[in-house]
Amino acid sequence: MRITITGRNIDLTNGLKHQVEKKLGKLEKYFIPDAEVRVVLSRIKDLEKVEVTIPTKSGLVRAEEATDDFYASIDLVEEAIERQIKKYRTKLIDRRQSAPTFSDLFLEDEEELPDEDIRIVKNKKFEIKPMDPEEACLQMELLGHNFFVFLNGETEAVNVVYKRRDGSFGLIEPEF
Repeated sequence: MRITITGRNIDLTNGLKHQVEKKLGKLEKYFIPDAEVRVVLSRIKDLEKVEVTIPTKSGLVRAEEATDDFYASIDLVEEAIERQIKKYRTKLIDRRQSAPTFSDLFLEDEEELPDEDIRIVKNKKFEIKPMDPEEACLQMELLGHNFFVFLNGETEAVNVVYKRRDGSFGLIEPEF
């Protein structure tokens, strides 16, 4: 695995780099040797945050953890990535074509995993009105939700606005 480590608002020490490589090195058994792993270490107020992103053919494997200690955050993010990978393996339909980033040894491992079916427990239908993203954010705030689906009046496409952890807003604009 090729691990790229970036620091934001911190000085990357050799100890931190070594710990990241040691912990994420445990994930090598799941991936092919040239899999790319991007790690961002940052300090935000009193929290020390670790973000790990691993691009795969079918999407991203991503986790982030923030604690008051980088070493604890590294441990937690490694566990989260490993849980995601194991859960993802049970969902693969065509192992050879949809999972070229994962190692053959990992895919052929017959370790029993809990069968967690995805269950949809509620279905909602609602009318979508054309509006701009700012108005959608206001509607989301009025409803007390963390996200809001709307028809963008400018682009005439379905978009999603969402509230980020830092209190700002994000906009998702799908491309076809």
